[in-house]
Amino acid sequence: MSRILIDLSMPVHNDMVTFPRIVKPALEMYESWTEFAERIGAAQYGVPWLTASYSVTLSDHVGTHIDSLRHLRDDSPGPEGIPLDYCLSDGVVLDFSDKEFGYGITAHDVETALLKINYTLKPLDIVLIYTGAGHINETQDYVKNHCGMMADATLYLIDHGVKVMGIDAITWDMPVWAMFEKKKFWESHRVMMDHEYYHIENMMNLEKLLEMGKPYGFQLSVFPIKWVGTTASPIRAVAIIEN
Repeated sequence: MSRILIDLSMPVHNDMVTFPRIVKPALEMYESWTEFAERIGAAQYGVPWLTASYSVTLSDHVGTHIDSLRHLRDDSPGPEGIPLDYCLSDGVVLDFSDKEFGYGITAHDVETALLKINYTLKPLDIVLIYTGAGHINETQDYVKNHCGMMADATLYLIDHGVKVMGIDAITWDMPVWAMFEKKKFWESHRVMMDHEYYHIENMMNLEKLLEMGKPYGFQLSVFPIKWVGTTASPIRAVAIIEN
């Protein structure tokens, strides 16, 4: 048996595109290989090259991340409270790359997409929404050129036992310009105020699963860092295909 791993995570770097109002990342070398050796005192004993380290300033919503309940609830735990058994499960990719920018994906759309691939959801499946925006995540168009989930679509997944869901766009909802155009603001996010679910944003490479003929039949690993009390956490999202 062979195993194929597909990285579904964005690179994190100083010049990356982030959601408006999110603090830009700052990854800077704190101490070089030679500086550490000199400052620790090893250089004087003939060891001039030791371990380097970086200083990292990072918003909890930069790059591929999972939102915790605390994103919408001030009395809920952060990523440390996301059950680990939700974060390693069977994956499903639903293709909405044909939808126009600003489109709001409905429960009917989700049901139709599942029928198209002849898949029946089961509890704890991790459902990924493919918009195509992952192709442009290094451009400013990434902020505005995607579709997103409506509240009824999110509730549809929750009602079928889905706890974790993700998207290859900068937000789980429609882009901000479409929210203002339709006067519907973060409606899918706000589902979290009354229902337990966790969504992943800023994914990429979902098309690779579709190109392999794998809209399902793979596992997903999406474990958060055990940050305490934050509203989200970075993850390294990986699809695992066993052949």
